[in-house]
Amino acid sequence: MDTPDPLDLRAWLTRIDALGELRHCLGASADLELSAISQLNVKKHNPPVLLFDDIQGYEKGFRVLTCSTSSLQRLASILRLPFQDSHQSLVKALRDKPTQWQANAHKYNPVVVDSGPVFENIQSGDKVDLHQFPAPLWNDADGGQYIGTGCSVVTRDLESGWINVGTYRIMRHDKNHVGLMMVPGKHGHIQHSKYIQAKKPFPVAIVLGADPLNYLISGIEVPFELSEFNYIGAILSRSISVVKGELTGLPFPSASEVVLEGWVYPGDQADEGPFGEFLGYYTGSASPAPVMTVERIYHRHKPIVIGSPPSKPPNDYSYSKSVMRSALLFNALVNSGVPDVHSVWAHEIGGSRLFNVVSIKQRYAGHARQAGHILNQCGVGAYMSRYSVVVDEDIDPSNLQEVMWAIATRTDPEVDIDLIKRGMGSKSDPMSVAYPYSAPLTSKAVIDACRPFEHLHDFPTVVDISPEMQNQVREKWKDLF
Repeated sequence: MDTPDPLDLRAWLTRIDALGELRHCLGASADLELSAISQLNVKKHNPPVLLFDDIQGYEKGFRVLTCSTSSLQRLASILRLPFQDSHQSLVKALRDKPTQWQANAHKYNPVVVDSGPVFENIQSGDKVDLHQFPAPLWNDADGGQYIGTGCSVVTRDLESGWINVGTYRIMRHDKNHVGLMMVPGKHGHIQHSKYIQAKKPFPVAIVLGADPLNYLISGIEVPFELSEFNYIGAILSRSISVVKGELTGLPFPSASEVVLEGWVYPGDQADEGPFGEFLGYYTGSASPAPVMTVERIYHRHKPIVIGSPPSKPPNDYSYSKSVMRSALLFNALVNSGVPDVHSVWAHEIGGSRLFNVVSIKQRYAGHARQAGHILNQCGVGAYMSRYSVVVDEDIDPSNLQEVMWAIATRTDPEVDIDLIKRGMGSKSDPMSVAYPYSAPLTSKAVIDACRPFEHLHDFPTVVDISPEMQNQVREKWKDLF
Protein backbone atom coordinates (compact mmCIF):
# COMPACT_ATOMS: atom_id res chain seq x y z
CA MET A 1 0.00 0.00 0.00
CA ASP A 2 1.41 3.37 -0.99
CA THR A 3 1.59 5.98 1.73
CA PRO A 4 2.41 9.70 1.77
CA ASP A 5 3.73 9.36 5.30
CA PRO A 6 7.35 10.58 5.48
CA LEU A 7 7.87 8.39 8.55
CA ASP A 8 7.65 5.19 6.52
CA LEU A 9 10.59 3.07 7.69
CA ARG A 10 10.67 1.08 4.47
CA ALA A 11 11.14 4.18 2.32
CA TRP A 12 14.08 5.18 4.53
CA LEU A 13 15.59 1.68 4.27
CA THR A 14 15.40 1.90 0.47
CA ARG A 15 17.47 5.09 0.59
CA ILE A 16 19.97 3.55 3.00
CA ASP A 17 20.28 0.42 0.87
CA ALA A 18 21.12 2.63 -2.11
CA LEU A 19 24.00 4.06 -0.06
CA GLY A 20 25.30 0.52 0.54
CA GLU A 21 24.71 0.76 4.30
CA LEU A 22 22.14 -2.03 4.81
CA ARG A 23 23.09 -5.60 5.76
CA HIS A 24 20.70 -8.57 6.12
CA CYS A 25 21.31 -11.04 8.95
CA LEU A 26 19.48 -14.37 8.80
CA GLY A 27 19.03 -17.00 11.50
CA ALA A 28 20.26 -15.20 14.63
CA SER A 29 18.91 -16.10 18.06
CA ALA A 30 17.03 -13.40 19.98
CA ASP A 31 18.67 -14.75 23.14
CA LEU A 32 21.83 -12.54 23.29
CA GLU A 33 23.17 -13.45 19.82
CA LEU A 34 21.23 -10.73 17.98
CA SER A 35 22.45 -8.23 20.55
CA ALA A 36 26.07 -9.44 20.40
CA ILE A 37 26.12 -9.07 16.62
CA SER A 38 24.73 -5.55 16.92
CA GLN A 39 27.17 -4.51 19.65
CA LEU A 40 30.19 -5.81 17.74
CA ASN A 41 28.89 -4.07 14.62
CA VAL A 42 28.75 -0.58 16.16
CA LYS A 43 32.40 -0.88 17.19
CA LYS A 44 33.42 -0.95 13.53
CA HIS A 45 34.26 2.11 11.48
CA ASN A 46 31.11 3.22 9.64
CA PRO A 47 28.93 0.32 10.84
CA PRO A 48 26.03 -0.66 8.57
CA VAL A 49 22.41 -0.89 9.68
CA LEU A 50 21.42 -4.51 10.41
CA LEU A 51 18.08 -6.07 9.45
CA PHE A 52 17.51 -9.43 11.19
CA ASP A 53 15.12 -12.01 9.74
CA ASP A 54 14.52 -15.74 10.25
CA ILE A 55 15.08 -15.04 13.93
CA GLN A 56 15.14 -18.31 15.86
CA GLY A 57 11.76 -19.06 17.45
CA TYR A 58 9.87 -16.44 15.43
CA GLU A 59 7.94 -16.49 12.18
CA LYS A 60 9.90 -15.51 9.07
CA GLY A 61 9.20 -11.91 8.16
CA PHE A 62 8.91 -10.72 11.77
CA ARG A 63 12.08 -8.65 11.76
CA VAL A 64 14.33 -6.53 13.98
CA LEU A 65 16.38 -3.53 12.84
CA THR A 66 19.43 -2.33 14.81
CA CYS A 67 22.25 0.22 14.44
CA SER A 68 19.98 2.63 12.55
CA THR A 69 21.61 5.85 13.84
CA SER A 70 25.19 4.58 14.17
CA SER A 71 26.87 6.21 11.16
CA LEU A 72 27.54 9.73 9.92
CA GLN A 73 25.60 9.52 6.67
CA ARG A 74 22.65 7.62 8.15
CA LEU A 75 22.22 10.18 10.90
CA ALA A 76 22.42 13.02 8.36
CA SER A 77 19.78 11.18 6.30
CA ILE A 78 17.50 10.74 9.32
CA LEU A 79 17.76 14.43 10.19
CA ARG A 80 17.19 15.39 6.52
CA LEU A 81 20.55 17.15 6.33
CA PRO A 82 22.87 17.22 3.29
CA PHE A 83 25.77 14.81 2.83
CA GLN A 84 28.53 15.45 5.40
CA ASP A 85 32.21 14.51 5.26
CA SER A 86 33.04 14.57 8.99
CA HIS A 87 31.55 14.42 12.47
CA GLN A 88 32.30 18.10 12.95
CA SER A 89 30.64 19.15 9.69
CA LEU A 90 27.51 17.28 10.81
CA VAL A 91 27.59 19.05 14.19
CA LYS A 92 27.94 22.43 12.46
CA ALA A 93 25.14 21.63 10.01
CA LEU A 94 22.94 20.74 12.97
CA ARG A 95 23.97 23.62 15.22
CA ASP A 96 21.13 26.11 14.79
CA LYS A 97 18.53 23.62 13.64
CA PRO A 98 16.97 22.70 17.03
CA THR A 99 16.15 26.36 17.71
CA GLN A 100 14.59 26.73 14.26
CA TRP A 101 12.64 23.48 14.56
CA GLN A 102 11.28 24.47 17.95
CA ALA A 103 10.24 27.90 16.69
CA ASN A 104 8.45 26.46 13.64
CA ALA A 105 6.86 23.41 15.25
CA HIS A 106 3.48 25.12 15.75
CA LYS A 107 3.06 25.30 11.95
CA TYR A 108 3.08 21.53 11.54
CA ASN A 109 0.18 19.94 13.39
CA PRO A 110 -0.15 16.26 12.42
CA VAL A 111 -2.77 15.49 9.77
CA VAL A 112 -5.26 12.80 10.83
CA VAL A 113 -6.02 10.27 8.07
CA ASP A 114 -8.49 7.38 8.05
CA SER A 115 -6.16 4.55 7.06
CA GLY A 116 -2.56 3.51 6.64
CA PRO A 117 -0.29 0.46 6.32
CA VAL A 118 -0.26 0.06 10.12
CA PHE A 119 -3.84 -1.25 9.89
CA GLU A 120 -2.94 -4.15 7.57
CA ASN A 121 -3.25 -6.47 10.57
CA ILE A 122 -5.31 -5.85 13.71
CA GLN A 123 -5.54 -8.09 16.77
CA SER A 124 -7.76 -7.53 19.76
CA GLY A 125 -9.06 -9.39 22.80
CA ASP A 126 -7.83 -13.00 23.01
CA LYS A 127 -6.03 -12.59 19.67
CA VAL A 128 -3.49 -10.22 21.24
CA ASP A 129 -0.18 -12.06 21.58
CA LEU A 130 3.06 -10.17 22.05
CA HIS A 131 5.08 -13.38 21.65
CA GLN A 132 4.76 -13.16 17.87
CA PHE A 133 7.18 -10.21 17.83
CA PRO A 134 10.90 -10.70 18.57
CA ALA A 135 11.75 -9.39 22.04
CA PRO A 136 15.50 -9.91 22.50
CA LEU A 137 17.40 -10.61 25.66
CA TRP A 138 19.87 -7.80 25.06
CA ASN A 139 22.38 -8.40 27.88
CA ASP A 140 23.14 -11.29 30.25
CA ALA A 141 21.88 -9.71 33.45
CA ASP A 142 18.75 -8.07 32.03
CA GLY A 143 15.64 -8.86 34.03
CA GLY A 144 13.67 -10.01 30.99
CA GLN A 145 13.07 -9.65 27.28
CA TYR A 146 12.63 -6.12 25.97
CA ILE A 147 10.29 -5.62 23.04
CA GLY A 148 10.71 -1.84 23.17
CA THR A 149 14.11 -0.12 23.03
CA GLY A 150 13.99 1.94 19.81
CA CYS A 151 10.33 2.70 20.40
CA SER A 152 8.14 5.77 20.83
CA VAL A 153 5.50 5.89 23.57
CA VAL A 154 2.53 8.12 22.77
CA THR A 155 0.54 9.50 25.72
CA ARG A 156 -1.97 12.31 26.35
CA ASP A 157 -2.16 14.84 29.15
CA LEU A 158 -5.33 14.48 31.24
CA GLU A 159 -5.88 18.22 31.57
CA SER A 160 -4.63 19.88 28.37
CA GLY A 161 -4.81 17.02 25.87
CA TRP A 162 -1.15 17.63 24.96
CA ILE A 163 0.30 14.64 23.08
CA ASN A 164 3.71 13.56 24.30
CA VAL A 165 5.98 11.07 22.52
CA GLY A 166 8.81 9.64 24.64
CA THR A 167 11.31 6.82 24.34
CA TYR A 168 10.93 4.54 27.36
CA ARG A 169 12.05 0.95 27.63
CA ILE A 170 9.35 -1.71 27.33
CA MET A 171 9.73 -5.11 29.02
CA ARG A 172 7.48 -7.96 27.86
CA HIS A 173 5.77 -9.64 30.82
CA ASP A 174 3.42 -12.04 29.00
CA LYS A 175 1.17 -12.23 25.94
CA ASN A 176 -0.70 -9.01 26.68
CA HIS A 177 1.21 -7.09 29.36
CA VAL A 178 4.35 -4.97 29.22
CA GLY A 179 6.31 -3.04 31.81
CA LEU A 180 6.65 0.67 31.08
CA MET A 181 9.71 2.29 32.66
CA MET A 182 9.22 6.07 32.75
CA VAL A 183 11.87 7.88 34.78
CA PRO A 184 10.43 10.38 37.31
CA GLY A 185 10.47 13.88 35.88
CA LYS A 186 10.08 12.76 32.28
CA HIS A 187 7.01 14.08 30.50
CA GLY A 188 5.37 10.66 30.23
CA HIS A 189 5.81 10.09 33.96
CA ILE A 190 4.24 13.47 34.73
CA GLN A 191 1.22 12.63 32.57
CA HIS A 192 0.89 9.15 34.10
CA SER A 193 0.91 10.63 37.62
CA LYS A 194 -2.09 12.83 36.82
CA TYR A 195 -4.18 9.83 35.73
CA ILE A 196 -3.19 7.80 38.79
CA GLN A 197 -4.10 10.67 41.12
CA ALA A 198 -7.48 10.94 39.36
CA LYS A 199 -7.90 7.14 39.60
CA LYS A 200 -8.33 6.89 35.83
CA PRO A 201 -6.74 4.45 33.36
CA PHE A 202 -3.76 5.93 31.51
CA PRO A 203 -4.03 5.63 27.69
CA VAL A 204 -0.86 4.47 25.89
CA ALA A 205 0.15 3.67 22.30
CA ILE A 206 3.63 2.24 21.75
CA VAL A 207 5.18 2.56 18.27
CA LEU A 208 7.73 -0.25 17.90
CA GLY A 209 8.86 0.67 14.40
CA ALA A 210 8.84 3.74 12.13
CA ASP A 211 11.40 5.95 10.39
CA PRO A 212 14.22 6.30 13.00
CA LEU A 213 13.54 10.04 13.14
CA ASN A 214 10.46 9.20 15.20
CA TYR A 215 12.31 7.54 18.07
CA LEU A 216 15.37 9.81 17.73
CA ILE A 217 13.25 12.88 18.48
CA SER A 218 11.14 11.13 21.12
CA GLY A 219 14.41 10.48 22.97
CA ILE A 220 15.61 14.10 23.23
CA GLU A 221 14.56 17.01 25.43
CA VAL A 222 11.68 18.64 23.55
CA PRO A 223 10.10 21.49 25.57
CA PHE A 224 7.22 20.78 27.93
CA GLU A 225 3.79 20.80 26.21
CA LEU A 226 5.33 20.78 22.71
CA SER A 227 4.39 17.60 20.86
CA GLU A 228 7.24 15.68 19.29
CA PHE A 229 4.99 15.07 16.26
CA ASN A 230 4.99 18.83 15.62
CA TYR A 231 8.74 18.98 16.13
CA ILE A 232 9.24 16.18 13.60
CA GLY A 233 6.99 18.05 11.18
CA ALA A 234 9.29 21.08 11.49
CA ILE A 235 12.32 18.91 10.67
CA LEU A 236 10.55 17.52 7.60
CA SER A 237 9.01 20.90 6.65
CA ARG A 238 5.68 19.07 6.30
CA SER A 239 3.08 17.69 8.66
CA ILE A 240 3.19 13.98 9.33
CA SER A 241 0.09 11.84 8.73
CA VAL A 242 -1.29 10.00 11.73
CA VAL A 243 -4.12 7.60 12.40
CA LYS A 244 -5.95 7.26 15.70
CA GLY A 245 -6.10 4.16 17.83
CA GLU A 246 -9.49 2.46 18.00
CA LEU A 247 -9.50 2.35 21.81
CA THR A 248 -7.70 5.43 23.10
CA GLY A 249 -7.92 7.83 20.18
CA LEU A 250 -4.17 8.41 20.52
CA PRO A 251 -2.42 9.38 17.27
CA PHE A 252 0.51 7.48 15.75
CA PRO A 253 2.22 7.54 12.33
CA SER A 254 0.03 5.92 9.67
CA ALA A 255 2.99 3.92 8.29
CA SER A 256 4.10 2.57 11.69
CA GLU A 257 5.37 -1.01 11.59
CA VAL A 258 3.89 -2.18 14.91
CA VAL A 259 1.74 -0.33 17.46
CA LEU A 260 0.61 -1.63 20.85
CA GLU A 261 -2.46 0.14 22.25
CA GLY A 262 -3.97 -0.15 25.69
CA TRP A 263 -4.14 1.19 29.21
CA VAL A 264 -2.20 1.36 32.44
CA TYR A 265 -4.92 0.75 35.01
CA PRO A 266 -4.59 2.34 38.47
CA GLY A 267 -2.52 0.15 40.77
CA ASP A 268 -1.17 -2.12 38.01
CA GLN A 269 2.53 -2.57 38.72
CA ALA A 270 5.13 -5.34 38.49
CA ASP A 271 8.88 -5.63 38.88
CA GLU A 272 10.77 -4.31 35.85
CA GLY A 273 14.51 -4.58 35.16
CA PRO A 274 17.33 -4.57 35.75
CA PHE A 275 18.43 -3.33 32.35
CA GLY A 276 21.87 -2.35 31.05
CA GLU A 277 22.27 1.44 31.09
CA PHE A 278 23.81 3.89 28.60
CA LEU A 279 27.10 4.25 30.50
CA GLY A 280 27.68 0.51 30.30
CA TYR A 281 26.67 -0.53 33.82
CA TYR A 282 23.70 -1.89 35.73
CA THR A 283 23.00 0.97 38.11
CA GLY A 284 19.58 -0.21 39.26
CA SER A 285 17.84 -3.39 40.30
CA ALA A 286 14.39 -4.80 39.60
CA SER A 287 11.74 -2.41 40.91
CA PRO A 288 7.98 -1.84 40.51
CA ALA A 289 6.96 -0.08 37.29
CA PRO A 290 3.59 0.58 35.63
CA VAL A 291 2.12 -2.34 33.70
CA MET A 292 0.28 -1.69 30.44
CA THR A 293 -2.48 -4.04 29.38
CA VAL A 294 -2.23 -4.37 25.60
CA GLU A 295 -5.74 -4.54 24.14
CA ARG A 296 -5.00 -3.88 20.46
CA ILE A 297 -2.05 -4.69 18.21
CA TYR A 298 -1.75 -3.07 14.79
CA HIS A 299 1.01 -4.12 12.42
CA ARG A 300 2.10 -4.18 8.81
CA HIS A 301 2.75 -7.34 6.84
CA LYS A 302 6.29 -8.57 7.68
CA PRO A 303 6.70 -5.99 10.44
CA ILE A 304 10.00 -4.50 11.57
CA VAL A 305 10.70 -3.78 15.25
CA ILE A 306 13.46 -1.23 15.88
CA GLY A 307 15.98 -2.26 18.50
CA SER A 308 18.22 0.37 20.07
CA PRO A 309 19.47 -0.91 23.42
CA PRO A 310 22.00 0.82 25.67
CA SER A 311 25.23 -0.96 26.59
CA LYS A 312 28.90 -0.19 27.17
CA PRO A 313 29.62 2.59 24.65
CA PRO A 314 29.83 2.79 21.76
CA ASN A 315 26.31 1.37 21.67
CA ASP A 316 23.41 1.39 19.23
CA TYR A 317 22.45 5.03 19.76
CA SER A 318 25.53 6.62 21.36
CA TYR A 319 26.71 8.22 18.10
CA SER A 320 23.43 10.03 17.54
CA LYS A 321 23.42 11.27 21.14
CA SER A 322 26.97 12.56 20.73
CA VAL A 323 26.11 14.52 17.59
CA MET A 324 22.90 15.98 19.01
CA ARG A 325 24.47 17.01 22.31
CA SER A 326 27.59 18.38 20.61
CA ALA A 327 25.43 20.75 18.56
CA LEU A 328 23.54 21.88 21.69
CA LEU A 329 26.80 22.46 23.58
CA PHE A 330 28.27 24.39 20.63
CA ASN A 331 25.24 26.70 20.65
CA ALA A 332 25.40 27.14 24.43
CA LEU A 333 29.04 28.25 24.25
CA VAL A 334 28.46 30.71 21.42
CA ASN A 335 25.27 32.08 23.00
CA SER A 336 27.19 32.61 26.25
CA GLY A 337 29.64 34.89 24.44
CA VAL A 338 32.61 32.56 24.01
CA PRO A 339 34.38 33.68 20.80
CA ASP A 340 36.18 31.57 18.18
CA VAL A 341 34.67 28.22 19.09
CA HIS A 342 35.90 25.87 16.37
CA SER A 343 34.23 22.58 17.27
CA VAL A 344 32.71 20.59 20.13
CA TRP A 345 32.37 16.89 20.78
CA ALA A 346 30.45 15.06 23.52
CA HIS A 347 32.28 11.73 23.55
CA GLU A 348 30.46 8.42 23.26
CA ILE A 349 32.74 6.90 25.92
CA GLY A 350 31.06 9.17 28.47
CA GLY A 351 27.53 8.59 27.24
CA SER A 352 27.74 12.05 25.59
CA ARG A 353 27.72 13.58 29.09
CA LEU A 354 30.77 12.64 31.18
CA PHE A 355 33.60 13.65 28.79
CA ASN A 356 33.13 16.74 26.61
CA VAL A 357 35.74 18.59 24.55
CA VAL A 358 35.80 22.01 22.87
CA SER A 359 38.46 23.41 20.55
CA ILE A 360 39.01 27.17 20.38
CA LYS A 361 41.41 29.67 18.90
CA GLN A 362 42.70 31.51 21.94
CA ARG A 363 42.10 35.25 21.71
CA TYR A 364 42.86 36.51 25.21
CA ALA A 365 44.19 35.44 28.60
CA GLY A 366 41.59 33.30 30.38
CA HIS A 367 39.73 32.43 27.17
CA ALA A 368 40.39 28.69 27.58
CA ARG A 369 39.24 28.62 31.23
CA GLN A 370 36.10 30.58 30.30
CA ALA A 371 35.24 28.06 27.58
CA GLY A 372 35.93 25.09 29.85
CA HIS A 373 33.81 26.27 32.76
CA ILE A 374 30.88 27.25 30.55
CA LEU A 375 31.11 23.90 28.74
CA ASN A 376 30.93 22.22 32.14
CA GLN A 377 28.23 24.31 33.78
CA CYS A 378 25.91 25.57 31.02
CA GLY A 379 22.29 24.46 31.07
CA VAL A 380 22.72 21.60 28.60
CA GLY A 381 26.12 20.58 29.94
CA ALA A 382 25.97 20.58 33.74
CA TYR A 383 24.27 17.21 34.23
CA MET A 384 26.92 14.53 34.92
CA SER A 385 29.68 16.62 33.27
CA ARG A 386 32.65 14.95 34.95
CA TYR A 387 35.40 16.08 32.56
CA SER A 388 35.41 19.15 30.33
CA VAL A 389 38.48 19.60 28.17
CA VAL A 390 39.55 22.64 26.17
CA VAL A 391 42.03 22.24 23.30
CA ASP A 392 43.53 24.48 20.62
CA GLU A 393 42.07 24.76 17.13
CA ASP A 394 44.63 22.30 15.69
CA ILE A 395 43.06 19.46 17.72
CA ASP A 396 39.98 17.57 16.55
CA PRO A 397 37.78 17.22 19.66
CA SER A 398 36.19 14.02 18.30
CA ASN A 399 39.58 12.33 17.92
CA LEU A 400 40.34 10.90 21.36
CA GLN A 401 43.97 10.20 20.46
CA GLU A 402 44.56 13.85 19.56
CA VAL A 403 42.71 15.04 22.69
CA MET A 404 44.77 12.83 24.98
CA TRP A 405 47.95 13.90 23.18
CA ALA A 406 47.05 17.52 23.97
CA ILE A 407 46.35 16.64 27.61
CA ALA A 408 49.65 14.76 27.86
CA THR A 409 51.81 17.44 26.21
CA ARG A 410 50.12 20.80 26.87
CA THR A 411 49.09 20.63 30.51
CA ASP A 412 50.71 21.13 33.88
CA PRO A 413 48.39 19.23 36.27
CA GLU A 414 49.02 21.66 39.12
CA VAL A 415 47.76 24.72 37.23
CA ASP A 416 45.70 23.37 34.33
CA ILE A 417 43.07 21.29 36.14
CA ASP A 418 40.31 23.18 37.95
CA LEU A 419 38.02 21.26 40.31
CA ILE A 420 34.37 22.06 40.86
CA LYS A 421 32.90 20.62 44.06
CA ARG A 422 29.27 19.62 44.69
CA GLY A 423 28.30 19.75 41.02
CA MET A 424 25.24 18.14 39.42
CA GLY A 425 25.51 14.35 39.46
CA SER A 426 23.09 11.51 38.89
CA LYS A 427 22.02 8.22 40.40
CA SER A 428 22.64 6.76 36.91
CA ASP A 429 26.34 7.47 37.38
CA PRO A 430 28.12 4.24 38.41
CA MET A 431 30.31 6.36 40.71
CA SER A 432 27.22 7.40 42.65
CA VAL A 433 27.95 4.47 44.98
CA ALA A 434 30.94 6.52 46.17
CA TYR A 435 29.31 9.97 46.27
CA PRO A 436 30.12 11.50 49.68
CA TYR A 437 26.70 13.15 49.93
CA SER A 438 23.16 11.82 50.28
CA ALA A 439 22.12 14.03 47.35
CA PRO A 440 23.49 13.31 43.82
CA LEU A 441 26.38 15.77 44.06
CA THR A 442 29.78 15.10 42.53
CA SER A 443 33.06 16.85 41.77
CA LYS A 444 34.04 17.83 38.22
CA ALA A 445 37.25 18.69 36.43
CA VAL A 446 37.90 21.37 33.82
CA ILE A 447 41.12 20.59 31.96
CA ASP A 448 42.84 23.39 30.06
CA ALA A 449 44.79 21.42 27.44
CA CYS A 450 45.59 24.47 25.33
CA ARG A 451 49.09 25.87 24.85
CA PRO A 452 49.75 28.34 27.70
CA PHE A 453 48.46 31.69 26.47
CA GLU A 454 51.60 33.56 27.50
CA HIS A 455 53.68 31.09 25.44
CA LEU A 456 51.63 30.90 22.26
CA HIS A 457 54.53 32.36 20.24
CA ASP A 458 57.37 30.33 21.73
CA PHE A 459 55.63 26.99 22.35
CA PRO A 460 57.42 24.18 20.48
CA THR A 461 56.28 23.62 16.90
CA VAL A 462 54.19 20.52 16.17
CA VAL A 463 55.82 17.87 13.97
CA ASP A 464 53.10 16.94 11.49
CA ILE A 465 52.13 16.93 7.83
CA SER A 466 50.04 19.92 6.84
CA PRO A 467 46.30 19.35 6.39
CA GLU A 468 46.62 20.44 2.76
CA MET A 469 49.28 17.81 2.03
CA GLN A 470 47.29 15.14 3.87
CA ASN A 471 44.26 15.89 1.66
CA GLN A 472 46.39 15.78 -1.50
CA VAL A 473 47.89 12.44 -0.54
CA ARG A 474 44.53 10.90 0.37
CA GLU A 475 43.11 12.00 -2.96
CA LYS A 476 46.07 10.77 -5.00
CA TRP A 477 46.45 7.48 -3.10
CA LYS A 478 42.82 6.51 -2.64
CA ASP A 479 43.47 2.81 -2.99
CA LEU A 480 45.99 2.92 -0.15
CA PHE A 481 43.91 5.00 2.26
